[in-house]
Formats: sequence, C-alpha cells, structure tokens
Amino acid sequence: MDRPMSACVLYHFPFDPGSRAARLALGEAKVEFADTVVRPWEDGCPVATLNPSGMPPVLQVTETGRTLTLCEPAAILGWLEDRSKEPFLMPSDPAERAETRRLVGWFDRRFNDEVNAVLLHERMEKPLLRLGSPDAKALRAGRESLKAHLTMLEGLLAARDALAGRRITQADMVAAAHLSVLDYFGEVPWASYPALKTWYMKLKSRPCFRPLLADRFPGVQPSVWYHDLDF
Repeated sequence: MDRPMSACVLYHFPFDPGSRAARLALGEAKVEFADTVVRPWEDGCPVATLNPSGMPPVLQVTETGRTLTLCEPAAILGWLEDRSKEPFLMPSDPAERAETRRLVGWFDRRFNDEVNAVLLHERMEKPLLRLGSPDAKALRAGRESLKAHLTMLEGLLAARDALAGRRITQADMVAAAHLSVLDYFGEVPWASYPALKTWYMKLKSRPCFRPLLADRFPGVQPSVWYHDLDF
C-alpha cells in the first residue's frame, strides 16, 4: 500500500470465510504479512487474548512505533481503505458504496445464518469438533438455501461487471471468500449460474487468490475443479 510497515501478522483459520476475506484483501493490496494459523475452538488459542469475541481474523500491525490490533474483517478491510491515498475496495460512487456495504452485510448476516451455519457446520465443524457424521436433512436444507443466494448473485452479475457495480470492491472479496470455502467442499453448482461462474473465475485468477488454493482441510480433498482457473 502507500506507507511502509515494520511488522504485520495475521491470525486466521484458513477455512473461516472472514479470515479468507482478510487474506484476499491484504493480497490485493500487496501488503506483506506473516500468517499464524489458529484454531479458535481450542484452549490457549492466541486470538482469545487479542479479540474479545475470540474469533479470527485478527491483524496486528506495527508501524511508526505503534501497534494496532485489528479484529475481524470490517476493521481489517477498513484499515486498508483508510491508509490508501485512492479508493481501494470501496468505490467513489455513492450508490456503489452503498451497494458494497449492503452486500457485505448480506454475507455477514443472511448468507452466514442461512447457508454457512448449516452447510459449513455439517461439512466442516462437525469433523473438527468430532460431532458425528453430517445430517442428510440439514445438508438438503442448506443446499436449498444456497441456491436462493446463488440465484440472487447470478441476477446481479448478469447486469454488472462486479457485484456492486463497475469494479471489484469489498463485496467481491467477501463473496469470493464465502463461496471459496463452499467450493472446496464441492457445494457450489457452478454450471447452473454462468454469470456467477465467470465472475468467480476472474476473481480466482487474481494473484491474491493463489494462497487460498493451497489450503487443505484435514481428511477432505478439495473438489476436482478447486485449483482450475478455467473450470
């Protein structure tokens, strides 16, 4: 970005969508950082002492002799925007700024509650916490909810270059972060959403996305198209 820094450390869990959004934005900004992978459900997780919510991501930045602790995606993405001389991932157009904020809120609330809380609970949290096998009924419900959200996104991208308008914004980074986790588990039926698929391929081809493609979830291989930039 525009100012040098002496240290930047990101505490994150690779399959947490918020952590992925932070990694994508930092990569897009070309901010170098040391990454520390955390497991927030375990005792002694360092994030517990850094963020009152106990949740990743947390970015610690030391510059000009001062240390900032930025908790969770909104603070991290806001910091990147604040330190840029030009608009970074927030457009200058007021309508597109409002749409960016609306979509980020959509993912933080409705998508998280209706999709992630079901599908990622069954596919990811249960194995990590040893809570048993995925529940078939819950998986069906989560997939139906996902379809409704994908239909909404398809409609937006059929008429826009990016989710909020003409250029990539925080909304695209946040959406890509959420969808990339689901994509790892093969939960996104891309063929049914051609505009969304084209948008995702463009995001996936950006340098900031490459570290995410190297992530591995224990005991689960990624979908066969997860690494493919032109799938």
